[in-house]
Amino acid sequence: MDARSLRGLAHPLRMRILELLRLDGPDTATGLGGRLGENTGTVSWHLRHLAAHGFIEEETDRGTRRERWWGAVRVATNLDTAGFREDPDTRGALSVYVHELVQQHFHRVADYLTEDWDAEWRDAGTLAQWHDLRLAPAQLAAMNAELAEVVARYRAAARSAPGAPDGQPVLVQLQSFPRKERGAR
Repeated sequence: MDARSLRGLAHPLRMRILELLRLDGPDTATGLGGRLGENTGTVSWHLRHLAAHGFIEEETDRGTRRERWWGAVRVATNLDTAGFREDPDTRGALSVYVHELVQQHFHRVADYLTEDWDAEWRDAGTLAQWHDLRLAPAQLAAMNAELAEVVARYRAAARSAPGAPDGQPVLVQLQSFPRKERGAR
């Protein structure tokens, strides 16, 4: 993601719109507005903004001139924050983006914990924390790469055999980062 696209995405409502389109598939400004409790005109303006930055595209084979359908572009969004931290023009956008991303992750976990799932699904999910690791930067990067490979294998398997009768959409969130030790703060 470059500075221009970061500034285009770094808005709370645009990030929520993009999240819904990525998680639930295409929708209209009216549908999204209803789900988000927002005015259709406001949502429509943000949809056009997201499209201008290449995050979404209009699905021209659906809807009418008055009912435009939008879908997320299926590309990985990678953000190397190092270059943005030093640039005063992008530091604010980076701050908004990271804050909203963390809020989205928090709300997904909170929703999972408060939703009513049968025992099989409730027991299959997990919130895990391992606190007894001590890794060098290269080891942490290697661990994250291995975990990403595991997720990629399951994604590929799901794409080759879609529609498992007992399947549900699944979110995988991994949060791994160093922490300051008590005496180092």
